[in-house]
Amino acid sequence: MNKQGLLVVISAPSGNGKDTVINALLKIIPDSVRLITTTSRPPRPGNIEGVDYYFISKEEFKNKIENNEFLEYNFYAENYYGTEKSVLEKNLAENKVVFLNMDVNGKHNLDKRRIKNLSIFLLPESLEILKNRIKLRGGVSDDLIEERMKIAQKEMEDSIDYDHRIINYDGKIEETIDKLAKIINLAINKS
Repeated sequence: MNKQGLLVVISAPSGNGKDTVINALLKIIPDSVRLITTTSRPPRPGNIEGVDYYFISKEEFKNKIENNEFLEYNFYAENYYGTEKSVLEKNLAENKVVFLNMDVNGKHNLDKRRIKNLSIFLLPESLEILKNRIKLRGGVSDDLIEERMKIAQKEMEDSIDYDHRIINYDGKIEETIDKLAKIINLAINKS
């Protein structure tokens, strides 16, 4: 029987480097893949089916919900986003490591379903530094920044049950990536 891959959940407040870290880890951890989630939102310019998301209609998404095909899903900004069971199972069967960029609620839903995972939460050095990162990215109003700060505070409080909580120090992303690679490789060798 084939050995099943390791599901690695990486969470962080908005603006704290999840995608950057996952993209770097994909390059240095052999036989690893990012789990592609499903959405009912239409593709944006440059989005690629099966790379950015699996794009389906709201009707198809609702049918999949009724058929219990999602591990977890959310309705956000008028669209559904979710993690399909079959996609996760296929990825775990075919790869050594499967990365999943997921919020704290999604991780807790995996835990409720007893889906084994290695969970890592990237903490900001401080909320003030996180706030500055979001401002530098631009395109976000002051009100939205304040809302994101409240969400970040709650996410940090709710991440206490993660396997690892790592501070992503400003300007030291390579150190963060190195720490995560060591944690993941240790978990691979133990399994």
